[in-house]
Amino acid sequence: MGSQLSASIQDYLKQIYALHGGQERVPTNRIAGQMGIAPASVTGMLQKMAAAEDPLIDYEKHHGACLTPSGERAALEMIRHHRLLELYLCVSLGYSWDQVHSEADRLEHVISEDFEERISQALGDPRRDPHGEPIPTRDLVLPAQSSLRLFDLRPGQGAIIERVENPYPELLRFLGGQGIIPQTRIRITGYSALDQNLYLQVEGSIPTVVLGARITQQVYVELA
Repeated sequence: MGSQLSASIQDYLKQIYALHGGQERVPTNRIAGQMGIAPASVTGMLQKMAAAEDPLIDYEKHHGACLTPSGERAALEMIRHHRLLELYLCVSLGYSWDQVHSEADRLEHVISEDFEERISQALGDPRRDPHGEPIPTRDLVLPAQSSLRLFDLRPGQGAIIERVENPYPELLRFLGGQGIIPQTRIRITGYSALDQNLYLQVEGSIPTVVLGARITQQVYVELA
């Protein structure tokens, strides 16, 4: 279904899903802010999507929008396209993890389901993209993911980096330079209550890394 939708509609579905997993209503102004589109234009598009023969969203004025089952499947299909493409760009074409997001954003709208399947098979049916984000299955089920943030850890605790939620290149380059990438083991060595800075040791590295709350809130971990 997703391939039959316009790129604009696909982007709306992905954004609504990203904001609330498709299950809760997302205010129009929040969608507008995330997408950089005027609220009036967003309202018009939401009304159009809700009025389709097979509605992709449920929209209520002043209450925002949530995805219908059809809309959720279409959103997950695009997320699968995007994350498989990101991994393919890294593994097969030599892109770094901070370069793939914008490329995948452009390509996700045009690849066929056959091309998606060939990528998946070539990569060995991967479970996660280069940032550690789970890749929806062929049946469009999103695997479970940790809700524990690096921000929540305290001295003495050890963990494995699971994923980085923010795809902005500057953040990814910084974290990569510190060795903080998915599947890396770290241990918390200190915490400053005054500024919420975390001090941590990356496995195999001697220098202590200091991270502020704006970064640690965007990195998810599993205790180890």
